[in-house]
Amino acid sequence: MNVQGVIEQALNQVLKTPIFINGCGRTDARVHASQFFFHMDVEQPWDFDLIFRMNKVLPGNIAIFDIIPMDGQQHARFDAVQRSYDYFIHTYKNPFLNGLSSFYLVDKLDFDKMKQAAAILPNYKDYRAFCTSPDKYEHTLCYVRSASLSVDENGDHLRFQISSNRFLSKMIRIIMGQLLKIGKGVLSVEEFESYLINNKTPDLITPAHPEGLYLSKVTYPYLNLPPRQQFSSVLQMQADLTWERL
Repeated sequence: MNVQGVIEQALNQVLKTPIFINGCGRTDARVHASQFFFHMDVEQPWDFDLIFRMNKVLPGNIAIFDIIPMDGQQHARFDAVQRSYDYFIHTYKNPFLNGLSSFYLVDKLDFDKMKQAAAILPNYKDYRAFCTSPDKYEHTLCYVRSASLSVDENGDHLRFQISSNRFLSKMIRIIMGQLLKIGKGVLSVEEFESYLINNKTPDLITPAHPEGLYLSKVTYPYLNLPPRQQFSSVLQMQADLTWERL
């Protein structure tokens, strides 16, 4: 059962009535979210602490933090104007990061070229090249507002950050896979950019592992809450490590 199904099941149990929710987006299996919104319509108000009861019923990997009353016209998915993701990589074996960050054992990565390629992304709008099934969409335009790659001073931890109005299927993981190829010297920055210029899908698409990907912030015209970074040890690395950014 996916996350939406688990939450709906918990709501049905706690509110004792069928409840259907609409989430702010879809994520692949084993992908995380440190901020995620869903909306639901209820006919009768409740007279108890719904957050407390929901968190008692939900499994340990899902938590409810806030309930925000709306006037009934807002939509968690269609009203979102920007989504931000973080992708974390560690290049040494660390059991404490297992499942929280993607592990890639590599001798050396060219961080400068990876940063250069990441900085190119906001210059382009059509991301058909970096999607597993582009034909299922009416269009493949994404307005990427920012993209950057950071690395700690030892080169052990990488953090890729990207914000856009929307993302296509496996788009971020495919981009991260391409950045890793650039870092390994398998792909040039020019080849990477040519995919965007020509809307040409790479011959071999290798999406990066799902474990390192986090939906970290969702922005609405009427709601802009900071992400809850303290709930993830990986996201907390931004405060504990010195990062070098392009």
